Amino acid sequence: MNLLNIFAGKQKAFFSMEEEERMVEAIRSAEKQTSGEVRLYIESHCKMVDPLDRAKELFVQLEMMKTKDRNAVLLYFAMKDRQMAILGDEGIHQRLGQEFWNNEIKTIVADFKQHQIVDGICHMIGDVGAALKSNFPYTSDDKNELSDGIVFGK
Repeated sequence: MNLLNIFAGKQKAFFSMEEEERMVEAIRSAEKQTSGEVRLYIESHCKMVDPLDRAKELFVQLEMMKTKDRNAVLLYFAMKDRQMAILGDEGIHQRLGQEFWNNEIKTIVADFKQHQIVDGICHMIGDVGAALKSNFPYTSDDKNELSDGIVFGK
């Protein structure tokens, strides 16, 4: 999805340390209530025409399909290209359907248009976490299967 000039003005270091920590904390908070996993991948440029294709490539590279319940979600952002994608593994996608993902994109675009980049990302993480909690609630034997840290590409 092309985000017009929503990301305009951002430099290579897209976020401050405080903003990065807010996003990581949003991931940790979302994952405390679910067996699902959320990853955030941010890079300057999308290497493919369609950001969803890039998200699929990264999903495999990050081995996100190896979660026990196939309930990992990747949030992908190419900042300078103003593109993004959200990709849920088959376990969560089957339960939520495409409309959920489409609504998340619409919501975050509205936040971005208001120049609320970090807030928008944190809201999306919270929404995804709530959906994961409803469909894959936390259990006592749950393990954090994927790192909570932001993955930064080139």
